Amino acid sequence: MSAFRRGVVFVLAGAAATAGVVLWRRRGLSPSRVDVYLEDGSLLSFEGDSPEAAKLLPLAHEILQAAP
Repeated sequence: MSAFRRGVVFVLAGAAATAGVVLWRRRGLSPSRVDVYLEDGSLLSFEGDSPEAAKLLPLAHEILQAAP
């Protein structure tokens, strides 16, 4: 493999790794939300700063911490 090709492969691998780290970190920064699945199959989604989510998020955190 020529030096040019090795350089291109190295740069592309570095760019892919950087993009992966950025996407992974961005995913962790997403705001909280509450998804409520109803019996009829419908879904309600509340953003973390809504009054409905403010009531449900503390309960959800409590349940998740109690789970093994």
